[in-house]
Amino acid sequence: MPVYNSEIAEKFRKIADLLEIKGANRFRVRAYRKAARTLTGLSQSVESMVKEEKDLTELSGIGEELSKKIKEIIKTGNISKLTEIQGEIPSGLVNLLDIEGLGPKRVKQLFQELKIDSIKDLKKAIKNKEIRNLEGFGEKTEENIKEALKDKKEEKRTLLVIAEEVIQPLFNYLKKDPNINQLEVAGSYRRKKETIGDFDILASSEKGKEVIDRFIQFEDVEKIVSQGETRSTIKLRTGMQVDLRVVPDKSYGAALLYFTGSRDHNISLRNLALKKGLKLNEYGIFKKKSKKRIGGQSEKEIYKILNLSFIPPEIREDRGEVQKAKEDKIPNLIKEKDIKGDLHMHTINSDGNSTIEEMVKAARSLKREYIAITDHSGLIPVTRGLKKEEVDDYIKKIKKTDYKFKDIKVLAGCEVDIKKDGSLFFNNEVLKKFDIVLCGVHSHFNLNSKEQTERIIKALQNPYTNILVHPTGRRINKRKSYKVEMDRIVEVAKENNCFLEINSQPSRLDLNDRYAKMTKEMGLKLVINSDSHNPESLKFLKYGTYQARRGWIEKKNIINTLSLVELKEILKK
Repeated sequence: MPVYNSEIAEKFRKIADLLEIKGANRFRVRAYRKAARTLTGLSQSVESMVKEEKDLTELSGIGEELSKKIKEIIKTGNISKLTEIQGEIPSGLVNLLDIEGLGPKRVKQLFQELKIDSIKDLKKAIKNKEIRNLEGFGEKTEENIKEALKDKKEEKRTLLVIAEEVIQPLFNYLKKDPNINQLEVAGSYRRKKETIGDFDILASSEKGKEVIDRFIQFEDVEKIVSQGETRSTIKLRTGMQVDLRVVPDKSYGAALLYFTGSRDHNISLRNLALKKGLKLNEYGIFKKKSKKRIGGQSEKEIYKILNLSFIPPEIREDRGEVQKAKEDKIPNLIKEKDIKGDLHMHTINSDGNSTIEEMVKAARSLKREYIAITDHSGLIPVTRGLKKEEVDDYIKKIKKTDYKFKDIKVLAGCEVDIKKDGSLFFNNEVLKKFDIVLCGVHSHFNLNSKEQTERIIKALQNPYTNILVHPTGRRINKRKSYKVEMDRIVEVAKENNCFLEINSQPSRLDLNDRYAKMTKEMGLKLVINSDSHNPESLKFLKYGTYQARRGWIEKKNIINTLSLVELKEILKK
């Protein structure tokens, strides 16, 4: 059975969390976190690298010891270090780490001061109002933890980046079946939603039984839920469910349209068909009276019969796309190849894994024309960010590296913390030294909407601010967006020649698609950045591009599709 990068990364994250609860050396904790981040961003399967006898220590943040642990997981499916630490810590503490707002330090504090080592204990302490009395908690934090416990009851969906890793081996396996003519993963996966529930795979074939027989024999199948002549459902070892449907070629387009969704989009199309005296379903499109079949082999054919221009899967959410298709005004959605530069990344000068030069070389290999090195400022200890007295030396390092490379431009930037009162961590005398200034919220997430909005507005009004990064602060499945009046922020950004980011980190994808669409409609341009902390995750720009496409974003709406000369002009304050 395959061992996924995400599985190894999750084990390393768990070790880091448990070591932190134990109070282990912070450098050991950091090493596991760095390795997990590298593995999450890795495009190649680390299992295949081991089979090919590649040197894992060449990967950012992976040394000899961690290389051995990766090989142990691939060989045995487990890691003795994790088992060892789990045996030293009450098992319930691990579950507490899944609660939004409870990191390793707070879990440790709850255990030491209130003897809380389970969800049951935590609920009891909240009921007795004990948590608010702990240093660093308070009544508001106690209430937030209470709300997070309610949210935990909801089933969490899988991040797109992990879903991609899980489904690709099965897709490749089915692709080799000579009985299959056409194959596609449909559903929310095809629409590139940020999280996935289950998978819907559609195949066209005249030999459905043979295709189903091959499907259920895939090596990662844990359970066969159902099996028929043209449909089967399995559960993979990861717990994700996969539904395979086999249809004849003549129905493939209709079935692909139907199973891609969304449900609301399909309803709009069916209603439109009815008005035209037609009937549309997963088998094809028919004349209602005579029941004569008039199409269904391809999606384009069906849209054409309905007098609609083709609607890309990413915007099939019933948000006005059908009307736009009637008017032949579907936007020409941005593609990853349109992006010329990346304006948000980190190095060992803050919490990144790699040197400036390593990041530049990796960006060159991806054909970037320009990048900005934007390490953190030093407000939050965990980011190990820059202090005022370090800025000059930091900029010199970037300029020195820039001078080495003639085919890529390296800008000196910084991701500057927005303090609680809306001022920036660095004063203007320091800020003016940078080529580009990003600002972001990294603390005080629980302010009310008015306070948070005013705080961000003040930061955008600073004459040196260029970009607001990860504008709502969410971490998908981990932390909700903070409360903010996004329309006001967009207006102020426009007034102050600032731009909002679509952060491509798969656990952020922030702005979300709805806010991205709203921002476009309000006339503010955006920027798609990788927020990379190692060379491998520079490739994450594709996820930001997916999110932008879901928000109806075109090339002209994104500033880092511009040439360097045009970009510098547009960044002028």
